[in-house]
Amino acid sequence: MAAKNPARYYPLHHYILLPLTLLMVGYTIRRYVGVAGDDSEIARLWFSLAAVTLLFFVTLVMLRQHYALLLQDRVARLEVRQRYFEVSGQRFAPLEKELSLKQILTLRLAGDQELPALALATAREKLAPKAILARITDFQFDTMRV
Repeated sequence: MAAKNPARYYPLHHYILLPLTLLMVGYTIRRYVGVAGDDSEIARLWFSLAAVTLLFFVTLVMLRQHYALLLQDRVARLEVRQRYFEVSGQRFAPLEKELSLKQILTLRLAGDQELPALALATAREKLAPKAILARITDFQFDTMRV
């Protein structure tokens, strides 16, 4: 039997906050619908609670985007490692320890011919991403990054 990569869940997010928020959204909307149209303080209170819980729900759902961006950064880092190895024949790990994620993501835009020298210069001179961009002559634009 082949090994299976199990789905990963963040218990606080998936099992507690999200279900409770969904219940709260449903409950507050249901209570508001019962008093909707009244110009009373209780109607305004239920509307406000429904709006706040709905905003909280949207925020929780948007956390999924955060997870996707973390994965995207990881893939981009792996891409630079692979490209660096392919064009230089050397591992990127020693340089990577000296570079920030922003520097690595900026180095992704460099063409294959200039990547090794630019990566070395970035680590040696502690170049900022804007300085890296200024040195790139053969841009490899990434139209798929979110």
